[in-house]
Amino acid sequence: MSQARQILGKHGEDLACGELERRGYAILARRYRRRGGEIDIIARDGETMVFVEVKARDSRAFGEAAEAVTGWKRRRMLQIALDYLATHRLSGRPCRFDVVSIHFDAGGPVVDLFQNAFDA
Repeated sequence: MSQARQILGKHGEDLACGELERRGYAILARRYRRRGGEIDIIARDGETMVFVEVKARDSRAFGEAAEAVTGWKRRRMLQIALDYLATHRLSGRPCRFDVVSIHFDAGGPVVDLFQNAFDA
């Protein structure tokens, strides 16, 4: 991954955390890595555990950022989320998967939150 993409991704995650906190989420972890992948943000929204994928794009030439969360990525997130829940003894807690889409348009970043973006 190029350094420019890493910087874009980090900036996108920072913006996503700010938006989630503004909406009342409690950020529990960032870049939770396990064998086979990572979840960008793990948060709590009330009693619900929320696993968040952040997609940042500097243009819309290749489509909307949220469209990049493929079936493969969703399956990976589910496996890592199950690992997190087991490791932290949180089984039985309500959970959902959100996606934060960020486009760096000419007028500044546009941040969209898609709650319950897909079913597990």
